[in-house]
Amino acid sequence: MTEVVVFHHAQGCTPGVRAFADALRSDGHRVTVPDLYDGATFGTLEAGIAHAGEIGFGTLLERGRAAAETLPGAVVYAGFSLGVLPAQLLAQTRPGARGALLLHSCVPPAEFGPWPDGVRVQVHAMEGDALFVDGGDLAAARDLVDTVPGAELFRYPGTAHLFADAGLAGFDEPAATLMTQRVLAFLGEVR
Repeated sequence: MTEVVVFHHAQGCTPGVRAFADALRSDGHRVTVPDLYDGATFGTLEAGIAHAGEIGFGTLLERGRAAAETLPGAVVYAGFSLGVLPAQLLAQTRPGARGALLLHSCVPPAEFGPWPDGVRVQVHAMEGDALFVDGGDLAAARDLVDTVPGAELFRYPGTAHLFADAGLAGFDEPAATLMTQRVLAFLGEVR
């Protein structure tokens, strides 16, 4: 069993995020899904990003850090898009982190300091996702792969941003299934 924290994307803690967490639980992992929005969800990515901006990205990072305080140190941090911010911050700065699963996004590693030795990382995104490609995430992911031993970047055919959230219009079942299989293999290796 691996301890995992899954941080939601800008549209909130949607049923699709919870379904992903349930898939990890079904494989025997202990999964925590903090709700950084206190129950609010949004029908569009733009509305969710606007809400995140109102809250403040620093506040969201602090909420993520607070959500992890009661957990053991040996944790894998996963984040969907916006949720990559607290996931990557904690993976890079919280002692004992086991790994990071950066789904649909990637922050330049230097943003949070050096990548810690022994913390594994996977990045998952669609090849034609304009937010990922044009927003600098692809460059950040390539930097991770070039500098962190064992780091992996997986790109899937398609253009959707949140392709792994089963409740959203961009859901791509084959890509999401393959991503989940790769995530489960990763979790099995970092125990």
